[in-house]
Amino acid sequence: MNAKKFLLPFVFLLLPVSATAQTENLKVVVNSNQDGAVNPDDALTLREAIEIVNGTLPLDRLSSAEQSLVSSNVGTTLIAFNLPSADTTIRLVEVLPPLARPGLIVDGTTQPEYDPEGSATAEIAIPIPVVAIAPAANREVFRGLTVVADGVTIRGLSLYGFTSRHRATATLPPADIFIDNPQSAAIKGAANGQKLMENREGEPSPISNSPKNVVIENNWLGILPDQSVPQQTSAFGVFVFNSLGTTIQRNRIANHDGSGIITSVQAENLQVTENIIVGNGIAGMPDAIRLEGRIDNTQVSANLICGNDGSGVFLFKPQGAAQINNNQIIYNGRRLRRAAVYLMGNDHQVIENQIGHQTGPGVVVASYPKSDRNLIQSNRYFDLDGLSIDLIAQQNTGVQEYQRGDGPNPLRNSPNRRLDTANSAINAPQFISREFFVLGNKTNLSGTADPGSQVTVYQVKENTETPYAPLSEPLTTIAADDEGKFSVTVDNLQPGDRVSAIATIPKYGTSEPAANAEIVSPVGDRVNLSSTTNFTSRNILQSRLRTIPQCTTAPAPPVVQVPPEEPQPPEPIRIQVPTNVHFALDKATISPESARVLDRIAEVLQANPPIVVELRGHTDPRASDAYNLDLSNRRAIAVRNYLLRQGIAPERMTIRALGESQPRVTGRNRLDYARNRRVEFIFQDARGIELFVQEEDLQLE
Repeated sequence: MNAKKFLLPFVFLLLPVSATAQTENLKVVVNSNQDGAVNPDDALTLREAIEIVNGTLPLDRLSSAEQSLVSSNVGTTLIAFNLPSADTTIRLVEVLPPLARPGLIVDGTTQPEYDPEGSATAEIAIPIPVVAIAPAANREVFRGLTVVADGVTIRGLSLYGFTSRHRATATLPPADIFIDNPQSAAIKGAANGQKLMENREGEPSPISNSPKNVVIENNWLGILPDQSVPQQTSAFGVFVFNSLGTTIQRNRIANHDGSGIITSVQAENLQVTENIIVGNGIAGMPDAIRLEGRIDNTQVSANLICGNDGSGVFLFKPQGAAQINNNQIIYNGRRLRRAAVYLMGNDHQVIENQIGHQTGPGVVVASYPKSDRNLIQSNRYFDLDGLSIDLIAQQNTGVQEYQRGDGPNPLRNSPNRRLDTANSAINAPQFISREFFVLGNKTNLSGTADPGSQVTVYQVKENTETPYAPLSEPLTTIAADDEGKFSVTVDNLQPGDRVSAIATIPKYGTSEPAANAEIVSPVGDRVNLSSTTNFTSRNILQSRLRTIPQCTTAPAPPVVQVPPEEPQPPEPIRIQVPTNVHFALDKATISPESARVLDRIAEVLQANPPIVVELRGHTDPRASDAYNLDLSNRRAIAVRNYLLRQGIAPERMTIRALGESQPRVTGRNRLDYARNRRVEFIFQDARGIELFVQEEDLQLE
């Protein structure tokens, strides 16, 4: 695409602003779902409305019918909507002008059919939008709305489909909503390589002129108003490229190629609260919320973060500290096995979250760059593949360690220990015994920790084979004395219960968990915990088989009293389902024949919500191991994304790339190669399902 075409919308920033737009608050009603050139006619488009409030479209250029849709407004400038009820989707042909009027409100809740009391989800009530904004057919529009002014509010809209093809000189980040300084290269379309932080002579600094107090609320980003997945997914949801005090609250953010919320240059005082962030990272940067750049005083609170491809919250070399509290972070790591929360940097707080159903650890803290004083307290963990808290050691610098943790650290007491691991190598507590007696309803627990640390004792409820089962429930907190000893009496523990503990020293941070200890009776059988010292995934898999993945549910219908019926035994499942689809040589695209097979699989999954599936990508052997691993991953992603568009929830699918390592057949002819180029379906909770290998979509060379 011609680069000049990208720059056209931004010339409005350089035009003179009319006196009316500068001094008077306006209400502008959009009554057209069309887009294109500005013309005096009977309908007012969103593009024209933005130009009017920006002061770049004088009212005398409008028709009398259009002028009747512009009026004075008390308090603030408002873009309202009264679109034809038959089609309330605005299809853009090119990027809209930036929202450059301070205090502007773009308000989809003004559409007459909007129901502020309605919600499609029971977990967090977010009304269903009526007005949608999306690219027109066969148009590449890389952004939905761009904010460059203070105090702008965007509410009650559905935005989806905003992306761009990757180019070698890509400089304009795509997103549903993009927030940045009006002078930055990302807004003005500067050449690739310009330093965005550079204060060029004669231009205001992008940092000093950041938009302030922007509010994004009650929107659906990446989702159509009918809750379906768009055929073209957006690159990112909200991209806070450069802003101060942005609030992102009560939005549904789903189905993005990259992160649902991402920051870059500056996002200080960012507030992310009460959002539903589901199924993001489906083709690239996999984490639901990715925080980097200047993020001091960022708050991530009370969100449902579920079914995303990587971490729920991922901090990458941030400047400043974030608080992550009271969130439900579940079923993440669907494509990449990462920690639910991944921290780099200092002084972060992860407090009172529910963290579980994760294909990696709970919270991982990097050691490089040096990360200290991170407080991780009062969280409830369950169903993890790794430690509840994992502090990376300096010598473990591989990709897997930095994404999934490196397991329990040894006791560290060397003079240079503070450089050994994240959080200055604070040691995990150690119980004096692997067993403690319960007398009556009281149990005395004792052990050692770093002197002066606050030791929080947790009950461990999962009966896994690992001695580091998740920290389920905080019981009590006590202080270790000057020699590092602690002792506490806990009520109401029963024989067979397990406990663990973490230690916190504010100037260092929070430790990894202690190895579990067993509560036993003074007499009777005891469980030997010492024989199980290695992590295992068997019990984790069994736990997932017992749990039906589900991120959101519909609100409960009104209660109607009906006489109870006699319970009927469940009907046994009697279905047949294919176990694989095939691919052409060196391809990761779905053929029409494979699409028909996937439609049959989607029908089975739609009819049987308890079934979850792992998608295993495979290749034939005729390339390098690294190339085949990447190709098998792309094939698994293509299958998952096809099923997403058929309405299969992201939390029900995980991805595993196996390359050429597990061929279905070992021959070396064209037919054998075609049989091995496949994605295999591993169904879990597949009671009564008759699986069969189908070859109707084989693609010979």
